[in-house]
Amino acid sequence: MDQPDEPPQSVEGRQADIGSRYGALARAAEAGEQIVDCGEDAFAEGQFGAAGYDQETADLPEGAVRASLGCGNPVAVAPLTAGQKVLDLGSGGGIDVLLSARRVGPDGMAYGLDTTAEMVTLARANAQQAGVENVEFLHGRIEDIPLPDAHVDAVISNCVINLSAEKPRVLDEAYRVLRPGGHFGVSDVLAHPGLAPSQRAEAERATGCAATLTAEEYRELLLRAGFTDVGITSTADAATGVYSAIVKAGKPSAPSGISLRPMRADDADAVLSLYELGIEEGDATFETAAPSWEAFDAAKLTLHRYVAVDDGTGEVRGWAAAAPTSPRPAYAGVVEHSVYVHPGARGRGIARALLEALVASTESAGIWTVQSGIFPENTASLALHRSAGFRVIGRRERIGQHRGVWRDVVLIERRSPLVS
Repeated sequence: MDQPDEPPQSVEGRQADIGSRYGALARAAEAGEQIVDCGEDAFAEGQFGAAGYDQETADLPEGAVRASLGCGNPVAVAPLTAGQKVLDLGSGGGIDVLLSARRVGPDGMAYGLDTTAEMVTLARANAQQAGVENVEFLHGRIEDIPLPDAHVDAVISNCVINLSAEKPRVLDEAYRVLRPGGHFGVSDVLAHPGLAPSQRAEAERATGCAATLTAEEYRELLLRAGFTDVGITSTADAATGVYSAIVKAGKPSAPSGISLRPMRADDADAVLSLYELGIEEGDATFETAAPSWEAFDAAKLTLHRYVAVDDGTGEVRGWAAAAPTSPRPAYAGVVEHSVYVHPGARGRGIARALLEALVASTESAGIWTVQSGIFPENTASLALHRSAGFRVIGRRERIGQHRGVWRDVVLIERRSPLVS
């Protein structure tokens, strides 16, 4: 019989425990001890600590290798190239930062962020011993990253995000500091689905690692943060109930001077204003007035809605969103979508970026068909959708009256090649 769940630990209590635990491990590593953060069985599988790096660590300082506490090799996951900037969340003794610095070269920069002052001190000492200069170790919380917006090309992490009591905030921050088109690639510990709370807690105790998300929970949080192209691949079982995995995702690309992010409630006025402008032009929709925000919000899927924001002014210049086609279970993977761009911002690639982000987001969620109806007179929209992989499947003639005129509608759809 399962025991009653213990009351959840406060965020502050969790942070204090992590600081105390990893501070002690850092001091042990500095004293020349081999430190262990997971169970011996996990290490025997060859996927935890320095064992997950093959021969890549041969020329790194012994202290950096000895302080490795990860569950994989995220550096091998992120597609780093010369001149890029990369951020390691929870950098510990610095092993992944030093390896990343090698990949991005002297014209690039590798940042490490850790909440434990002793780990930051240890990592700086390891970088100095290695003679690596294109690194910077920051003391702070992964829930509040001390870097500007759109500052790095890649975010990596090694068995750290599972420790946070505020995982949605971590992923929101990772999205914020990534440049458009940037990559998220981490190794982490996940829980198998269907475990009772007591089973999950026992698995965590067996490894010494916290694993409070299943793969689907992780996927949903990434999509909610705005990420697309989400992929989660198991790498090794750590203990009964939990396993290590590679988690990959991307921040949608955007035209110069524009950023895409998830639509929020405080975007309501801007989004509905753009809706009204489309209605006034006459070729966007049968609607004659924009709905209330409450009606709009209730109709659209939460995980698949984006706004395009001008980096200079902060103004919303376009939006895209998806809505269920039908409440019937058979249509769970079919959605209808809309894309609106301010008339003064057209011709910059904003509509294409929004459409591609929406498609990538829906594919990551297992949606197999994105469809819509477009007035045949809206030739720009038809051309955009054809270029994005949509096909015309038919034409509904004189389907409805719009401002006293009978209008045809061209039906388009895109079938995902990724979702079977």
